[in-house]
Amino acid sequence: MNRRSFLKTSAATAVVAGAGLPAFAADEPLKIGFIYVGPVGDMGWSYQHDQGRKAIEAEYGDKVKTSFIENVPEGPDAERALTQLALEGNKLIFATSFGFMDAVMNVAKKFPDVKFEHATGYKRADNVATYDAKFYQGRAIQGTIGGRMTKTNKIGYIGSFPIPEVYQGINAAYLAAKKVNPDVEMKVVWAYTWFDPAKEADAASALIADGVDVLLQHTDSTAPQAKAQEAGNVITFGQASDMSSFAPKPRVSSTIDNWAPYYVKRAGAVMDGTWKSEATWGGIDTGMVEIGEISDAVPADVKAEALQLKDDIAAGKAHPFTGPLNKQDGSAFLAEGEVATDEQLQSMTFYVEGITAEPPK
Repeated sequence: MNRRSFLKTSAATAVVAGAGLPAFAADEPLKIGFIYVGPVGDMGWSYQHDQGRKAIEAEYGDKVKTSFIENVPEGPDAERALTQLALEGNKLIFATSFGFMDAVMNVAKKFPDVKFEHATGYKRADNVATYDAKFYQGRAIQGTIGGRMTKTNKIGYIGSFPIPEVYQGINAAYLAAKKVNPDVEMKVVWAYTWFDPAKEADAASALIADGVDVLLQHTDSTAPQAKAQEAGNVITFGQASDMSSFAPKPRVSSTIDNWAPYYVKRAGAVMDGTWKSEATWGGIDTGMVEIGEISDAVPADVKAEALQLKDDIAAGKAHPFTGPLNKQDGSAFLAEGEVATDEQLQSMTFYVEGITAEPPK
């Protein structure tokens, strides 16, 4: 098996009152498995999912037993890892990366009595649910801060893969920055990876060399922060988790993915027999997307503006994608006052007008 993953199991000890387990013996714990695309110590995407796993243990005590496999590449290895977890008796399995989607669907067919949850995907089945977060909302707040703080008027974005989730973030950050700074430019480098510190460092170096002094990312390691720290005049934002080791500069704030409430809820649904296949897409209003501490490196008026935008998005008073908006090629996307629907955003595979970066082929 061409992966560096290994299996870890842990059983919690506190006892919490709860319903019996309809699909298995009531005196046996519910076994829950996770697969991660990166290491749990990356302080980014996989780290936050593992915090959610620990939250399940804290909530349900010895009624659950969790395990995880980290560093699972997207592709055939994912199918093997999922099969391993199913054969080990896990009745609920969380697959936490977009590229695990087809593996989840294939394995779910073979284990109809196992419930699968796939993060950021869109394919479902009777025993497969999907869940995602509106990351673009956090990017809009980062764009507001970046647009106000840039001195070169160049904001850089490290993209992972050209899928709707990533386009949403790039476009939302640009539109928010442009709103507060009409002179801002958005530079994009695609790393074609979720987690590869070397590639992420190269992408950051290329953007910094191009004059970028605000750096955003949709990749998971802290390598871009390290490169920004070396440059000395570049600010960054934590991705998926706080990444506070780079505070107060270059990290001036973060988007934090809070999966814990969802994981606790879904584990409980399996135990009380109410689990069903559904699609969840939570945002700032549900707490699935959080804005980390905005450091003192950010001017007080900019901080206040960013926090007001956060509150307005949560209350439905503001939406990062409100017309009039065109696509990069000049064709219409949203009319005056029109707000993008979830369906439009979930199929977004284009830059908005004003971003001059060449789209990936």
